[in-house]
Formats: sequence, C-alpha cells, structure tokens
Amino acid sequence: MFTVLKLVLIFLFSAISVVRYGVVTLLLLCHLAINPALAADSGYQINKGDKLKITVWKEEDLNADVLVLPDGTISFPIVGIISVAGKTIEELQILLQEQLEEYIQGPEVLVSLLTVEGNEIYVIGEVVRPGPYMMTKNLKVMQALSMAGGLTPYASRNNIRILRETADGKSISIPFEYDDIEDGENLDTNILLQSEDTIIVP
Repeated sequence: MFTVLKLVLIFLFSAISVVRYGVVTLLLLCHLAINPALAADSGYQINKGDKLKITVWKEEDLNADVLVLPDGTISFPIVGIISVAGKTIEELQILLQEQLEEYIQGPEVLVSLLTVEGNEIYVIGEVVRPGPYMMTKNLKVMQALSMAGGLTPYASRNNIRILRETADGKSISIPFEYDDIEDGENLDTNILLQSEDTIIVP
C-alpha cells in the first residue's frame, strides 16, 4: 500500500513539473501547428506592420496581441515602448524576459508571430505577375522573380535593379544580372531581400 501511494505521489509531482516548466514549449508547438508557414524560418526578422502575440506565464494581465508600429516599436505593459523591428522572435523573447525581471521573478515569455503583413516586397515591370508579395520566410531575388511567374520575353534580363531604403532613410539601387545567376556566375549578387524592397524588371 505504501509503495502504491509513493508511486502516485511521484506521478503527481512529475505531472506538476511538466505543467510548470513545459507550458511554454507546448504553447509554442501548438502555435507552430496552426501557423506552419510562419514558423518555416526561425531566423525571421520582425517588421513594421507585423502582429505579435506575447504571453507571460501566470501573468494574464500581460498577455497581449500587439502591432509593430511604423517606427518599428511596440508598446507593452510595465516595460513600455520597445524597438523590435529587425529582431528575431527569440531575441525579442530574451529582451522582454530581461526587462520584466525587474518587476517579476523569473518571467517566462512566449512571443509568436500572428501575421507578417509588414514583410512585403514588390516586383514590377516585365514579369508575368507583377505586384506585392508577402515574405513568410527569407527570400532571394531569383526566388521572388519565380513567385512573380518569371520574366516575360520582353524583359531586359541583365538590367534588373533592386530599390532599397537604408536605415538612415536613403534610397539605393542594387544591380542584378539574371543571366549571370542562371549561368552560375556571381552568385553573391542573388542577394537576400529585405522588407519593402522593390525589384524593377525593365
């Protein structure tokens, strides 16, 4: 009888431990199951216009859905205004935990991505389907052109340019030669795109 009682107590203790320390992992897994496309790239950087869900374990008053404002910040209870644009989900979780530790003992924070409405690029000119495209993972120029249906027969293949606004507000133009990439040359010019980039195919 004593052995059975002991086993029951051990089981209950283990169950409590799993609930206490595994809840963040379980919530994350559930979210990934619901949004597999958004979870495809763990290195995703938060953009202006994205919507985030922030959950703090055992602190229901702090749980919130927040929108990343045009200046790249969010407003979160206790912590206040935080700059989040350009950070990964993991980096933001760590930042929030560090700042909340001043007010809460051992906070457990889960940040998940609800929408990627701020992570948009534009493909215009001589492509089959010009227009805006949402990036749910990191994309390079060739991948974006493929999403746009490829080049039309009238495209000037080696005069493609990528327009980008830098952090200090300046606009730069990056040349891209389609034939070089297709031939396996100058592969470093197949750059990783950033939010708000515009690919122009003359």
